[in-house]
Amino acid sequence: MSAGARLRRRLALIAAAALLLPMLLAPATPAASSDATLPDIEDEVMCPICGTQLGIAESPQAERERDFIRDRIDEGLDKEQIKDALVAEYGSEVLATPDTSGFDLAAWVVPGLIVIVAGAALVVSLRRWRNRGESGPDGDGKTPPAAGNDPGDEERLTADLGRYEL
Repeated sequence: MSAGARLRRRLALIAAAALLLPMLLAPATPAASSDATLPDIEDEVMCPICGTQLGIAESPQAERERDFIRDRIDEGLDKEQIKDALVAEYGSEVLATPDTSGFDLAAWVVPGLIVIVAGAALVVSLRRWRNRGESGPDGDGKTPPAAGNDPGDEERLTADLGRYEL
């Protein structure tokens, strides 16, 4: 067998292993189980009476809503179906996430814009700070000459040091 044929055979084996490996390593998932859990849904819905997240609400209505969710989980509904049933039962105010249209769109857009503007301000500030350091203290691109010693100062210093020598 030639070297080229061996290389092609090895590449074919590697490709086959790469395709089969994810299937072998994938965890087994039960087919009939619902992916919905009460804590997972509680994080995404509100108590319609007190207006707080269901996970921290302590009103009797919140407990009735939790029972409603538990019943739907026992029926085998998935998370989206349960949230749809909650909206049908309590209204759209029960969802903790805002709509993606109208005024509620601002709840999604404004935080993103704030992050973008803050990032841009940081980049501009860092560039100015870096350029100011390169241009010198006067801002004219030139650094001032180093301060030289005055000949009179050197004579006084030598005289002062001479007095203290032993």
